[in-house]
Amino acid sequence: MVTKEQILRWLQTFATQIEQNKDYLTELDAAIGDADHGINMDRGFKKAIAQLPTVADKDIGSILKTVSMTLISSIGGASGPLYGTFFLRASTAVAGKQELTAEDVLEMLKAGLDGVLGRGKAQLGDKTMIDVLTPAVIAFQEAVSQGQDTLEAMQRAVAAAEQGVKDTAPMIAKKGRASYLGERSIGHQDPGATSCYWMLKSLLTVLESSGI
Repeated sequence: MVTKEQILRWLQTFATQIEQNKDYLTELDAAIGDADHGINMDRGFKKAIAQLPTVADKDIGSILKTVSMTLISSIGGASGPLYGTFFLRASTAVAGKQELTAEDVLEMLKAGLDGVLGRGKAQLGDKTMIDVLTPAVIAFQEAVSQGQDTLEAMQRAVAAAEQGVKDTAPMIAKKGRASYLGERSIGHQDPGATSCYWMLKSLLTVLESSGI
């Protein structure tokens, strides 16, 4: 079972990862975007983390919904709506829950992916966070269907996500500011895909450190 405390630690771990690597994200974004992904994400997640004490006694769905609302209101560009939608849809999937089974985590991730697909209208291969989320969810689902536990499923999901973020480098961007560059976007790893990989990796880090 994934506990509420682990969910809170996941969010904190991800926020710390963003803070420590905001310059790297901005560098990636400078090549194909507005050079603000790192700054925006860091600002948004700092605000989200600041809100967590107010909902620490609530259920997991409420915690994720609070993160969603904070991100939507405080992150500029495409990242706010996309990450906000991910966490909003994820919160609905686990509403009322104090702990999550492997199936619950799968539903949370699937709902988040569906939300991002609906909001961003991107497809697999468009050089976006979808290129990380999609293979990760597929890998997690396959693991669960084979009877693997949450930790094993998350390990497989993160391995797929890591490959997914690497695969964005040779792609031509088809969405967002990067799409204006056409073939000049080739050779650059997508910043949104990178932060999305860290989001999933942060959850795995918490599960591994807990010895689930």
